[in-house]
Amino acid sequence: MSTNQRVIALGFFDGVHTAHGALLRRVKEVAAERNAVPAAFTFDCHPSARSVPLLTSVEDRAFLMQSRYGMEEILVASFDEMVQMNWADFISHYLAGEQSAVHVVCGNDFRFGWKGEGNPERLKSKCAELGIGCDVIGAIELDGIRVSSTYIRTLIESGDMERAAEFLGHPHILSDIVTPGKRLGRTLGFPTVNLHFQPGVIVPAYGVYAAKVYLEDGSEQIAAVNVGVRPTVEAVSEPNVEAFLLDFDGDLYGQRVRVEFYHRIRGERKFPNVETLTQEVLQNAEETRAYFRG
Repeated sequence: MSTNQRVIALGFFDGVHTAHGALLRRVKEVAAERNAVPAAFTFDCHPSARSVPLLTSVEDRAFLMQSRYGMEEILVASFDEMVQMNWADFISHYLAGEQSAVHVVCGNDFRFGWKGEGNPERLKSKCAELGIGCDVIGAIELDGIRVSSTYIRTLIESGDMERAAEFLGHPHILSDIVTPGKRLGRTLGFPTVNLHFQPGVIVPAYGVYAAKVYLEDGSEQIAAVNVGVRPTVEAVSEPNVEAFLLDFDGDLYGQRVRVEFYHRIRGERKFPNVETLTQEVLQNAEETRAYFRG
């Protein structure tokens, strides 16, 4: 396979949802035809992150595009630099020049370059001038609703993980390095792993979720996962994730793990004492087992 020619999906790809999947599948198809490298272009940040949380970190976006859609390269560009670039230079200098693009694929709402002056029409015209193939993929709907990161965000913020997964095409994910906690869970009989949300990344509705946790060795564990501020045992100022791996006993500190959220069991609430909390966690563990048994 040629290593200096690429077919590139263009977008931000927040969440890597089913509409993004249409672009990525087309890239994979054309790359096979052209004997080129299937790649995806994304930004390191997004202006909306200042006011609207993102569904996925850069690392999680890359993982999803590689593992689910076969992208061999993820091109992460600086948004601050790209937003200053002339739209035509983005195509001729960056895509054609630096990245050796022979074909590009974008959505019908893709904007790029200084003041967002680049659009699909200009992209197609300039690509034709340069001899580069170009596909523009139209909006994708599910149940009469346009698939978008904006809509999926409302589902995750309300804890509706099943509906979110329909639009994402996969469970909502969060990955992070396991950090030491206060070991209270181990004292109470349900050891947990502690994870944090990266700045600007969405926090699901507080509560307990039936989830799966994937470890660095590739193994899969079912888990009862709490998202919130732990009001019963020492409330924290920033929400975090505590995953009670139901069939695992070991040290995961320093390892990167991935959580897949499947179902919200209950909202977060404050219990009168740790004994009541312990009984509730054990009940939630049984509900998690029952969920995955179907």
